[in-house]
Amino acid sequence: MPNVLNGADTAWVLLCAALVLFMTPGLAFFYAGQVSSRNTLAMLQQNFIPLGVVSIAWILLGYTIAFGDDAGTGLVGNLKLFGLVQAGTTPAPAPAFHVVAPGVTIPTLAFVTFQMMFAIITPALITGATAGRLRLIGWAVFIAIWSVIVYAPIAHWLWHPGGWLAGLGAQDWAGGMVVHTSAGAAVLAMLIVIGRRRNWPKLGTLPNSLPLTIVGAGVLWFGWFGFNAGDGLRADMVAAQAMINTHVAAAAGLVVWLIAERLRSGHATVLGGASGAVAGLATITPCAGYVSTLSSLAIGAIAGLVCCLALRVKFRLGFDDALDVVAVHFVGGVLGSLLLGFFGQRSANSLGANGLFFGGGGGLLGRQVVAVLAVAAFSFGLTWLIAVAVERTVGLRVPPADEGRLDRVQQAVEAYHLDAISGLPGSGGPEARPAAAPTREVPRPVPEAPGSATSLVTGLLDPERVHTDELEDALSRAGASSVVVTEAHAAVETPQAQTVRGYRRNLELASRLRVEVLVAERGVGAVLDVFDRFSAEHPEGFVQVVRPNASIQR
Repeated sequence: MPNVLNGADTAWVLLCAALVLFMTPGLAFFYAGQVSSRNTLAMLQQNFIPLGVVSIAWILLGYTIAFGDDAGTGLVGNLKLFGLVQAGTTPAPAPAFHVVAPGVTIPTLAFVTFQMMFAIITPALITGATAGRLRLIGWAVFIAIWSVIVYAPIAHWLWHPGGWLAGLGAQDWAGGMVVHTSAGAAVLAMLIVIGRRRNWPKLGTLPNSLPLTIVGAGVLWFGWFGFNAGDGLRADMVAAQAMINTHVAAAAGLVVWLIAERLRSGHATVLGGASGAVAGLATITPCAGYVSTLSSLAIGAIAGLVCCLALRVKFRLGFDDALDVVAVHFVGGVLGSLLLGFFGQRSANSLGANGLFFGGGGGLLGRQVVAVLAVAAFSFGLTWLIAVAVERTVGLRVPPADEGRLDRVQQAVEAYHLDAISGLPGSGGPEARPAAAPTREVPRPVPEAPGSATSLVTGLLDPERVHTDELEDALSRAGASSVVVTEAHAAVETPQAQTVRGYRRNLELASRLRVEVLVAERGVGAVLDVFDRFSAEHPEGFVQVVRPNASIQR
């Protein structure tokens, strides 16, 4: 029967590819909200880098190793599709269509694109465990190598008809082993190489934005429909089954995690709910197209409980998995791969196999155990070698002193400037090349006669009138020896009004900058004149005399 392009299947696969791509920024938000505010941009970039680096590696080598004709060993594909030079043309060595079933096809490039999105997000999962410790250039080099020599061969083993684990009869619908088990094992190897954060677990940081994390979790949940429902490469009943299984497992994981968390700590938290949903999604991934809806409910519930309990493992074993990637993704991926050996049903998918609970005996479970062990061992061993090589050459771990300020060190800017002071306009200009921040010569107080007074002048200024460079220069010329600026609010005669959807809110306490200046007694008048310049009305404040003057000199 001649191969005929199926437009509906092609459209479905392209849509699912876009959904899976959307998961990567979702993962970036999910992780970035959980790290400290000073490491937010670094985490976002670590997740965005695979979009570029892994995409290029996939086009050049990754795809041909994963899905090129088997080289004869079941371990890797040959290199005939290097650079996809012939992947979209006929005749051989690469057919123009990827055959889904006899007589039904999608374009090869649609399949390449869909699989590329899996290759992108897999190494990105690692960044949650290594938060606060990765050097940017080292991470980029690592994922370029890892995606080619670790991820691509594992994809070949399980998703290529000639792969040795596929030939053995092991099953992985959408990446429980190819994605989650391989990334989880890689995490353990990476943590051995880069070590713990400074003073962990005695010291730690709070999440900077749990709302951002919840947005990320929602994007992941949405994108996971493409992740799981697209793997059959057809818009059919199996796709519908995989989609509802995905949602049901996430829902069950969310609910059970919250119950377990409430019983354990007395609180059912929004972060716990998001983590439970992601655990359910990761665990159903290898099973989604092979089990019934009721089975997916059970799998999600088991995932919510087991992954929640697994959170304590890192403290018992002493590995610093910052955002619990092992507990959620590694445990979830392994758990789901093994549970398929119990819950698999041919009635859900004729290409599947019956598990232990449905009369299939222990054969499928045994094959799943072999596959999980092989994938985990291969990923762990090669990841350790790659990480050691990168660390000893370009460097993989940042200096411990930089762990808490990666945005400043790697990005030259911080993610948030929400306070009134850093949001003020100030001096600056274009910079042709990286340079050290300019230093200012701080004026020293002119020595006064013994017993003379130094004054502490305090004023409340209008932030809308202040430019930080102008204020500092003016106070320096007035003789200030020290300037401290903090946020404050003060009662005003005329409240400011703000309106939202027709509701007027009067702000009786207006935002002000509290400016405290140490100045010699003869400079008090000049400082007050400066305050007058930066206030819409007479500045609220006072002058306090400090004695002796010598006590403030260094």
